[in-house]
Order: sequence, then structure tokens, then C-alpha cells
Amino acid sequence: MKKNLFSFLIVASVSTAAFTACNDAGKKEGTDSKMSDTTATTKMEEQPKMAEEKGVMVGGANMVASKNIVENAAGSADHTTLVAAVKAAGLAETLSGAGPFTVFAPTNEAFNKVPKATLDALMTPEKKADLAKILTYHVVSGALKSTDLKDGQKLKTVQGEELTIGYKDGKWSVKDAKGNSANITIADVISSNGVTYVIDGVLMPK
Repeated sequence: MKKNLFSFLIVASVSTAAFTACNDAGKKEGTDSKMSDTTATTKMEEQPKMAEEKGVMVGGANMVASKNIVENAAGSADHTTLVAAVKAAGLAETLSGAGPFTVFAPTNEAFNKVPKATLDALMTPEKKADLAKILTYHVVSGALKSTDLKDGQKLKTVQGEELTIGYKDGKWSVKDAKGNSANITIADVISSNGVTYVIDGVLMPK
């Protein structure tokens, strides 16, 4: 009788120990699983966001080297008139090409200095050739950065006539064939097919 009782107690003790061990293992496994999930989530949250491509801010948009001149200009709130004029003149495809080009880009305010009647007329199909002549007068072949420019330097435009670079009191300007000057307000806007300079005036050929 005593042997049977003793045997029963041993079996019961072993069963209890086994159950406790299994229960603890289950809890540990659940804890490890939660820790693994938490660690994975933390690692995902700690992953750095993809850095925005460095560029130059123009008209509230970041002008980047991975876009061409027309694509960058289209994002600028200050160049909606220029972009519309480029499209009206049929030059969008050309300025989106390989180039490279150096473009002096008048702002909307610069175009506002042109009499409205004159500007409206230039935007019509009948004046397409005249508009193209004016716009290509703002374009020079090659990608010229500010370090390539010098005071008094003459630049032959795609239109055929020349522009003159000026430098005074730490400020750069560009002068047209009629002697009118426009200030360069933002320099070295790099695109995939050239360089753009933002200017505050519209340049006119002879």
C-alpha cells in the first residue's frame, strides 16, 4: 500500500513538473514572438526615409539634375508664362533634348513688364516664328555654370545674336542687343541637359 502511494506521488510530481515546464516554454515562446514582432517593427520605423534629391529651389519647387530643363521649369510657380510661351513656340521638345543648353529664364514678373497686347499677340499661332526668335535669344549652346562666366563676356545665342554678361557689386546681369539689362536672380540651376539662370527681365534681339 505504501509502495503504491509512494509511486503515485512520484508520478504526480513528475507530471506537475512537466506541465509547469511546458507552460513556461509556451510563455517564453509567446514572449519571444512578441519581442521579435516588436523588434521587426522598430527596425522598420528606424529605417531612414529616402533622401530627397538635392537641387535648387525655384518658384516653390526643387529643381533637380535628374529632370530636364523643361520638366524643371514646369514645376516653378514663377515660370508659368515662360513654359506656356515655350509650348506655344513649339520649343518644348527641343529644350527637352540632349542639349546641353544654357537658358536665361524670365520670371512671370519679367513677362509682366512686356505690354500685355504685345505678349498676347506673340502667343498667337500667327506670331509663332517671332515668339520662337525671342525665346531662342535666351538660349546659349553648352552648359555654362557661373564659374564659366566673366564680366563683359559675349555669348552667342541659338537665335544667332549675342548677349553680354555683366558683373558689378557682387551681382551678375545679362544685357540684350538693345542695351537692356536683366539681373540674374538665381544661378546654376542644374538640369540633366543644361543650366538655367533665373532673370528678372525679358531679353529682346534686334
